[in-house]
Amino acid sequence: MCGRYNFTVEESDEIREILEKLNAKIHSSKVKTGEIFPTNQVPILIGEENQASPSLSIWGFPKFDGKGVIINARSETAFEKRTFRDSVINRRCIIPSTGFYEWDREKRKHLFRLEGSSALYMAGLYSYYQGEMRFVILTTGANESIKDIHHRMPLVIPKNEIETWILDDMATSHILHKVPPKLNRELV
Repeated sequence: MCGRYNFTVEESDEIREILEKLNAKIHSSKVKTGEIFPTNQVPILIGEENQASPSLSIWGFPKFDGKGVIINARSETAFEKRTFRDSVINRRCIIPSTGFYEWDREKRKHLFRLEGSSALYMAGLYSYYQGEMRFVILTTGANESIKDIHHRMPLVIPKNEIETWILDDMATSHILHKVPPKLNRELV
């Protein structure tokens, strides 16, 4: 489960570069940074001109009943679910971050980050609803670094596999079933 994440420009040159490319593309400096909540409009990376390119998107697919949004999709069943099938085949994305949050049983907030990196990239899917680009974060079974807090975690993509995830249709199934890398955690 991933219900909030961090997107802090000051903490990461990689994140700053993504934001600079996005600002040059859309000519706007009003992009949400800091703690990101569902329904925020934020940068994601999508495939454009055969490369990963930043774009603005809203976090959450609208629910069919119109009440709320779907923010996560299980990587193990994404191909099987009607809501996600077309997106997993045709519209894969990366959600850049500086870490994601989970809460333990005592409701203490933990920030999870990638060991040895100031950026953490999460696999996602996007689609269009009433002309708006929207995304969900793919989750997988928790690895050793998080499973004592939560049984699910985002599908973390190493930086060198970003374009493979977005552009290489042949690698999709393999990446969907990978065990994410070890993460560091800190109590917030």
